[in-house]
Amino acid sequence: MKLPRRKFLHVAAGAAALPATLRVAWAQAYPTRPVHLIVGFPPGGPSDIVARLIGQWLSERLGQQFVIENRPGANTNIATEAVVRAPFDGYTLLLISTSAAINATLYDNLHFNLIRDITPVATVMRAPYVLVVNPTVPARTVPEFITYAKSNPGKLNMASPGIGSGSHVAGELFKVMAGVTMLHVPYRGAAPALTDLLGGEVQAMFEAVPSLVAHIQGGRLRALAVTTALRVDALPDVPPMADFLPGYEASYWAGIGVPKNTSSETIERLNKEINAGLADPKIKERLKDLGGIPMLMTPDEFGRFVSDEIEKWGKVIRAANIKPE
Repeated sequence: MKLPRRKFLHVAAGAAALPATLRVAWAQAYPTRPVHLIVGFPPGGPSDIVARLIGQWLSERLGQQFVIENRPGANTNIATEAVVRAPFDGYTLLLISTSAAINATLYDNLHFNLIRDITPVATVMRAPYVLVVNPTVPARTVPEFITYAKSNPGKLNMASPGIGSGSHVAGELFKVMAGVTMLHVPYRGAAPALTDLLGGEVQAMFEAVPSLVAHIQGGRLRALAVTTALRVDALPDVPPMADFLPGYEASYWAGIGVPKNTSSETIERLNKEINAGLADPKIKERLKDLGGIPMLMTPDEFGRFVSDEIEKWGKVIRAANIKPE
Protein backbone atom coordinates (compact mmCIF):
# COMPACT_ATOMS: atom_id res chain seq x y z
CA MET A 1 0.00 0.00 0.00
CA LYS A 2 1.36 3.37 -0.95
CA LEU A 3 1.19 6.24 1.51
CA PRO A 4 0.18 9.69 0.31
CA ARG A 5 3.29 11.82 -0.14
CA ARG A 6 2.42 14.22 2.71
CA LYS A 7 1.78 11.39 5.18
CA PHE A 8 4.95 9.60 4.10
CA LEU A 9 7.06 12.67 4.74
CA HIS A 10 5.42 13.12 8.14
CA VAL A 11 6.18 9.51 9.14
CA ALA A 12 9.77 9.76 7.83
CA ALA A 13 10.40 12.96 9.78
CA GLY A 14 9.07 11.33 12.92
CA ALA A 15 11.34 8.32 12.48
CA ALA A 16 14.36 10.54 11.95
CA ALA A 17 13.63 12.46 15.11
CA LEU A 18 13.13 9.34 17.22
CA PRO A 19 16.79 8.62 18.11
CA ALA A 20 17.32 12.21 19.29
CA THR A 21 14.14 12.05 21.36
CA LEU A 22 15.25 8.79 22.94
CA ARG A 23 18.70 10.22 23.71
CA VAL A 24 17.20 13.24 25.45
CA ALA A 25 14.82 11.05 27.43
CA TRP A 26 17.68 8.75 28.43
CA ALA A 27 19.80 11.71 29.54
CA GLN A 28 16.95 13.06 31.62
CA ALA A 29 16.56 9.66 33.29
CA TYR A 30 20.31 9.34 33.96
CA PRO A 31 21.51 8.05 36.35
CA THR A 32 19.44 4.98 37.12
CA ARG A 33 22.06 3.32 39.33
CA PRO A 34 25.06 4.41 41.47
CA VAL A 35 27.85 6.34 39.74
CA HIS A 36 31.51 5.86 40.67
CA LEU A 37 33.87 8.84 40.88
CA ILE A 38 37.52 7.70 40.85
CA VAL A 39 40.11 9.78 42.73
CA GLY A 40 43.84 9.21 42.30
CA PHE A 41 44.76 10.29 45.83
CA PRO A 42 44.21 8.86 49.33
CA PRO A 43 41.25 10.05 51.43
CA GLY A 44 41.54 13.39 53.20
CA GLY A 45 43.47 15.49 50.69
CA PRO A 46 42.13 18.38 48.59
CA SER A 47 41.19 16.19 45.61
CA ASP A 48 39.33 13.73 47.82
CA ILE A 49 37.48 16.54 49.60
CA VAL A 50 36.49 18.15 46.29
CA ALA A 51 35.27 14.81 44.94
CA ARG A 52 33.15 14.13 48.03
CA LEU A 53 31.72 17.64 47.97
CA ILE A 54 30.64 17.39 44.34
CA GLY A 55 29.60 13.76 44.73
CA GLN A 56 27.25 14.64 47.57
CA TRP A 57 25.76 17.49 45.56
CA LEU A 58 25.18 15.27 42.52
CA SER A 59 23.67 12.54 44.69
CA GLU A 60 21.14 14.99 46.07
CA ARG A 61 20.37 16.55 42.69
CA LEU A 62 20.16 13.38 40.62
CA GLY A 63 18.72 10.94 43.15
CA GLN A 64 21.45 8.31 42.86
CA GLN A 65 24.52 7.66 44.98
CA PHE A 66 27.84 8.97 43.68
CA VAL A 67 30.42 6.62 45.19
CA ILE A 68 33.93 7.99 45.75
CA GLU A 69 36.65 5.43 44.99
CA ASN A 70 40.20 6.28 46.05
CA ARG A 71 42.80 4.62 43.83
CA PRO A 72 46.10 6.32 44.71
CA GLY A 73 49.39 5.54 43.02
CA ALA A 74 51.74 6.71 40.27
CA ASN A 75 50.75 10.36 40.74
CA THR A 76 47.09 9.62 39.71
CA ASN A 77 48.00 7.48 36.67
CA ILE A 78 46.43 4.34 38.17
CA ALA A 79 43.09 6.10 38.62
CA THR A 80 43.19 7.63 35.14
CA GLU A 81 43.92 4.30 33.46
CA ALA A 82 41.04 2.67 35.36
CA VAL A 83 38.62 5.23 33.97
CA VAL A 84 40.09 5.04 30.46
CA ARG A 85 39.32 1.31 30.48
CA ALA A 86 35.83 1.70 31.98
CA PRO A 87 32.59 1.51 29.93
CA PHE A 88 31.63 4.84 28.40
CA ASP A 89 28.13 4.79 29.86
CA GLY A 90 28.38 7.72 32.29
CA TYR A 91 28.69 5.56 35.39
CA THR A 92 32.46 5.95 35.87
CA LEU A 93 33.86 9.46 36.35
CA LEU A 94 37.40 10.72 36.95
CA LEU A 95 38.57 13.48 39.27
CA ILE A 96 41.13 15.26 37.04
CA SER A 97 43.66 17.59 38.65
CA THR A 98 46.90 19.42 37.94
CA SER A 99 48.77 16.12 38.36
CA ALA A 100 47.17 14.68 35.23
CA ALA A 101 48.43 17.57 33.12
CA ILE A 102 51.93 17.19 34.58
CA ASN A 103 51.96 13.44 34.03
CA ALA A 104 51.36 13.82 30.29
CA THR A 105 55.00 14.93 29.94
CA LEU A 106 56.58 13.53 33.10
CA TYR A 107 55.93 9.87 32.21
CA ASP A 108 57.21 8.47 28.92
CA ASN A 109 55.30 5.18 28.77
CA LEU A 110 51.72 5.87 29.81
CA HIS A 111 49.13 3.39 28.56
CA PHE A 112 46.74 6.22 27.74
CA ASN A 113 46.64 9.71 26.32
CA LEU A 114 44.74 12.14 28.55
CA ILE A 115 43.50 14.33 25.69
CA ARG A 116 42.53 11.40 23.47
CA ASP A 117 41.06 9.03 26.06
CA ILE A 118 39.35 11.25 28.64
CA THR A 119 36.55 13.64 27.71
CA PRO A 120 36.31 16.74 29.92
CA VAL A 121 32.98 17.37 31.64
CA ALA A 122 33.29 20.28 34.07
CA THR A 123 35.81 22.17 36.14
CA VAL A 124 35.26 22.51 39.89
CA MET A 125 37.85 24.68 41.62
CA ARG A 126 41.20 26.39 41.45
CA ALA A 127 43.50 27.15 44.40
CA PRO A 128 46.88 28.84 44.68
CA TYR A 129 50.10 27.67 46.18
CA VAL A 130 52.05 29.94 48.50
CA LEU A 131 55.80 30.51 48.49
CA VAL A 132 56.82 30.33 52.14
CA VAL A 133 60.23 30.48 53.78
CA ASN A 134 61.59 29.61 57.18
CA PRO A 135 61.95 32.85 59.22
CA THR A 136 65.72 32.34 59.35
CA VAL A 137 65.83 33.33 55.67
CA PRO A 138 66.60 37.08 55.61
CA ALA A 139 64.06 37.94 52.91
CA ARG A 140 60.64 39.52 53.39
CA THR A 141 59.69 40.05 49.75
CA VAL A 142 60.08 38.13 46.51
CA PRO A 143 62.71 40.56 45.14
CA GLU A 144 64.72 40.20 48.36
CA PHE A 145 64.41 36.42 48.15
CA ILE A 146 65.63 36.39 44.53
CA THR A 147 68.57 38.62 45.45
CA TYR A 148 69.44 36.41 48.42
CA ALA A 149 69.25 33.24 46.30
CA LYS A 150 71.52 34.71 43.64
CA SER A 151 74.00 35.95 46.25
CA ASN A 152 74.10 32.65 48.13
CA PRO A 153 74.21 29.82 45.60
CA GLY A 154 73.85 26.42 47.18
CA LYS A 155 72.39 27.70 50.46
CA LEU A 156 68.67 27.35 49.67
CA ASN A 157 66.85 24.03 49.66
CA MET A 158 63.30 23.84 48.28
CA ALA A 159 61.04 21.14 49.74
CA SER A 160 58.14 19.52 47.90
CA PRO A 161 55.67 16.66 48.53
CA GLY A 162 57.35 14.68 45.77
CA ILE A 163 58.90 14.72 42.31
CA GLY A 164 56.41 15.93 39.72
CA SER A 165 53.92 17.24 42.28
CA GLY A 166 52.16 20.52 41.62
CA SER A 167 54.24 22.13 44.36
CA HIS A 168 57.44 20.89 42.75
CA VAL A 169 56.71 22.19 39.26
CA ALA A 170 55.45 25.51 40.69
CA GLY A 171 58.89 25.87 42.31
CA GLU A 172 60.68 24.91 39.12
CA LEU A 173 58.69 27.50 37.17
CA PHE A 174 59.77 30.09 39.73
CA LYS A 175 63.42 29.06 39.41
CA VAL A 176 63.30 29.39 35.63
CA MET A 177 61.52 32.74 35.58
CA ALA A 178 63.56 34.24 38.46
CA GLY A 179 66.87 32.84 37.24
CA VAL A 180 67.77 31.36 40.62
CA THR A 181 69.15 28.04 41.80
CA MET A 182 67.67 26.06 44.67
CA LEU A 183 68.23 22.40 45.48
CA HIS A 184 64.98 20.47 45.23
CA VAL A 185 64.39 18.13 48.18
CA PRO A 186 61.44 15.78 47.52
CA TYR A 187 59.51 14.17 50.39
CA ARG A 188 56.86 11.50 50.50
CA GLY A 189 53.98 13.87 51.11
CA ALA A 190 53.42 17.43 52.28
CA ALA A 191 53.43 16.65 56.02
CA PRO A 192 57.10 15.54 56.36
CA ALA A 193 58.20 18.33 54.01
CA LEU A 194 56.40 20.89 56.17
CA THR A 195 57.93 19.44 59.33
CA ASP A 196 61.45 19.93 57.99
CA LEU A 197 60.61 23.41 56.71
CA LEU A 198 59.40 24.42 60.17
CA GLY A 199 62.56 22.92 61.68
CA GLY A 200 64.85 24.77 59.29
CA GLU A 201 66.19 21.65 57.55
CA VAL A 202 64.95 23.18 54.29
CA GLN A 203 64.40 26.87 53.66
CA ALA A 204 61.56 27.28 51.14
CA MET A 205 58.48 25.54 49.83
CA PHE A 206 55.52 26.06 47.50
CA GLU A 207 52.44 24.52 49.09
CA ALA A 208 48.64 24.81 49.11
CA VAL A 209 47.04 27.56 51.20
CA PRO A 210 45.10 25.41 53.73
CA SER A 211 48.23 23.59 54.89
CA LEU A 212 50.06 26.82 55.65
CA VAL A 213 47.62 29.46 56.92
CA ALA A 214 47.97 28.63 60.63
CA HIS A 215 51.78 28.54 60.43
CA ILE A 216 51.87 31.85 58.55
CA GLN A 217 49.52 33.55 60.98
CA GLY A 218 51.51 32.15 63.91
CA GLY A 219 54.78 33.54 62.54
CA ARG A 220 56.37 30.11 62.14
CA LEU A 221 56.60 30.61 58.37
CA ARG A 222 56.88 33.75 56.26
CA ALA A 223 54.69 34.00 53.16
CA LEU A 224 56.24 35.86 50.25
CA ALA A 225 53.69 35.39 47.46
CA VAL A 226 50.65 33.47 46.28
CA THR A 227 50.92 31.83 42.88
CA THR A 228 47.65 32.91 41.30
CA ALA A 229 47.23 36.20 39.45
CA LEU A 230 45.13 37.78 42.22
CA ARG A 231 45.29 37.92 46.01
CA VAL A 232 43.33 35.33 47.98
CA ASP A 233 40.87 35.94 50.81
CA ALA A 234 42.69 33.65 53.24
CA LEU A 235 45.93 35.67 52.89
CA PRO A 236 44.85 39.18 51.88
CA ASP A 237 48.23 40.77 52.70
CA VAL A 238 50.27 38.36 50.57
CA PRO A 239 50.92 39.67 47.03
CA PRO A 240 50.65 37.62 43.83
CA MET A 241 53.90 36.32 42.37
CA ALA A 242 52.95 37.95 39.06
CA ASP A 243 53.53 41.35 40.69
CA PHE A 244 57.23 40.50 40.63
CA LEU A 245 57.46 37.93 37.82
CA PRO A 246 54.92 39.02 35.17
CA GLY A 247 53.13 36.06 33.64
CA TYR A 248 53.82 33.69 36.54
CA GLU A 249 50.82 31.51 37.43
CA ALA A 250 50.62 28.10 39.07
CA SER A 251 47.68 26.55 40.84
CA TYR A 252 46.01 23.39 41.93
CA TRP A 253 42.83 22.77 39.96
CA ALA A 254 40.30 19.98 39.83
CA GLY A 255 37.55 18.92 37.45
CA ILE A 256 35.55 15.93 36.25
CA GLY A 257 36.14 13.77 33.17
CA VAL A 258 34.65 10.62 31.61
CA PRO A 259 35.87 7.93 29.19
CA LYS A 260 35.91 8.96 25.53
CA ASN A 261 32.73 8.22 23.55
CA THR A 262 30.51 8.98 26.54
CA SER A 263 27.32 10.51 25.16
CA SER A 264 27.16 14.28 24.80
CA GLU A 265 23.78 14.28 26.55
CA THR A 266 25.32 12.73 29.68
CA ILE A 267 28.24 15.15 29.60
CA GLU A 268 25.92 18.14 29.23
CA ARG A 269 23.70 16.92 32.07
CA LEU A 270 26.66 16.51 34.43
CA ASN A 271 28.14 19.87 33.42
CA LYS A 272 24.84 21.62 34.09
CA GLU A 273 24.41 20.04 37.52
CA ILE A 274 28.04 20.60 38.60
CA ASN A 275 27.91 24.25 37.56
CA ALA A 276 24.68 24.64 39.52
CA GLY A 277 26.49 23.28 42.56
CA LEU A 278 29.33 25.74 42.16
CA ALA A 279 26.81 28.56 42.34
CA ASP A 280 25.43 27.25 45.65
CA PRO A 281 26.56 29.42 48.62
CA LYS A 282 27.33 26.41 50.84
CA ILE A 283 29.63 24.81 48.25
CA LYS A 284 31.29 28.15 47.50
CA GLU A 285 32.01 28.60 51.21
CA ARG A 286 33.41 25.07 51.52
CA LEU A 287 35.72 25.64 48.56
CA LYS A 288 36.81 28.91 50.15
CA ASP A 289 37.78 26.93 53.27
CA LEU A 290 40.12 24.93 51.00
CA GLY A 291 41.70 28.16 49.78
CA GLY A 292 40.01 27.80 46.41
CA ILE A 293 37.45 29.46 44.21
CA PRO A 294 34.75 27.88 42.00
CA MET A 295 35.87 27.36 38.42
CA LEU A 296 33.00 27.17 35.91
CA MET A 297 33.67 26.07 32.33
CA THR A 298 31.89 24.33 29.50
CA PRO A 299 33.28 20.93 28.46
CA ASP A 300 34.98 22.53 25.44
CA GLU A 301 36.54 25.26 27.57
CA PHE A 302 37.78 22.66 30.05
CA GLY A 303 39.33 20.68 27.20
CA ARG A 304 41.24 23.71 25.95
CA PHE A 305 42.31 24.52 29.51
CA VAL A 306 43.75 21.01 30.02
CA SER A 307 45.62 21.22 26.71
CA ASP A 308 47.11 24.55 27.73
CA GLU A 309 48.16 23.15 31.12
CA ILE A 310 49.83 20.14 29.50
CA GLU A 311 51.78 22.44 27.18
CA LYS A 312 52.73 24.83 29.99
CA TRP A 313 53.99 22.20 32.43
CA GLY A 314 55.60 20.20 29.66
CA LYS A 315 57.91 23.12 28.96
CA VAL A 316 58.83 23.39 32.66
CA ILE A 317 59.46 19.65 33.03
CA ARG A 318 61.71 19.58 29.97
CA ALA A 319 63.58 22.74 30.98
CA ALA A 320 64.20 21.41 34.49
CA ASN A 321 64.87 17.86 33.22
CA ILE A 322 62.44 16.42 35.79
CA LYS A 323 62.29 12.62 35.84
CA PRO A 324 59.76 10.49 37.77
CA GLU A 325 60.85 8.55 40.83
